Amino acid sequence: MDTVSNGGFLQFSAGAILSPIPGNLARDYGPCDYDIRHNLSAQYVYQLPVKVRDRPLGYALNRWQVSGTVFLHSGIPFSVLSTPYSANGNGIVNGSGPQFASVIPGVPLYEHNPIPGVTQAGTVQWLNPDAFVSTVDPSTGACYDRGNPNNPRLDGPKNCQFGNLGRNALRGPNFAWSDFYLSKWFPLTEQLKLRFDVQFFNVFNHPNFALPSMVLAGIPGNPATQTGFGALTSTTSPPTGLLGVGLGGDSTPRMIAFQLRLEF
Repeated sequence: MDTVSNGGFLQFSAGAILSPIPGNLARDYGPCDYDIRHNLSAQYVYQLPVKVRDRPLGYALNRWQVSGTVFLHSGIPFSVLSTPYSANGNGIVNGSGPQFASVIPGVPLYEHNPIPGVTQAGTVQWLNPDAFVSTVDPSTGACYDRGNPNNPRLDGPKNCQFGNLGRNALRGPNFAWSDFYLSKWFPLTEQLKLRFDVQFFNVFNHPNFALPSMVLAGIPGNPATQTGFGALTSTTSPPTGLLGVGLGGDSTPRMIAFQLRLEF
């Protein structure tokens, strides 16, 4: 638990402090941006117990080995924000950028089925747009009066309030990744052997989605202000890959590589 992770910098920092009003720092107290509650990392290796005595047949069937890795962890926390204030008037939160949205009691927070008018093609719905309300009306940039949305005088202390959701109150999708390797040694001389590998990265071809790049709430029941809200639009980087992590050769689709190596 903290108020801002890594000083607002580095990889694990979803955002800086969003409620800098004196006496309200506790509003930012919540799970760290890197708070992963459940995490399993496993490696295995097994030498196949095949010992064929026939020399030609044993040359092909002996010395096979299977190995692999498994990575499983629960979702990373994130926040739902309001649209930034942009209208003229009394303003909101020091005239700064987006702040936390509000949550509607009794409405499910998550919705994984496509929503007409909200879910865009090629994305996966993750949050329920009707469970969150922006402090600011995205269509006008002015403060939103939840009690009377038709009120023409919305800008004012009564409506320009912080949302009640809080920092890192939501969780992203779980992560599951597995690599599989099949290896075989061919003895060439007493001190020289040839190793053959088949490497399956993301062997089950399982997609792992990243958090929404920017989650901005709209107005419940108004799809025009909710388009694209709470959707997963991209995949996340895997922990292992053909060229290593961060070198441009990683991707979440399954990749298969063949390798020959002399060992001496």
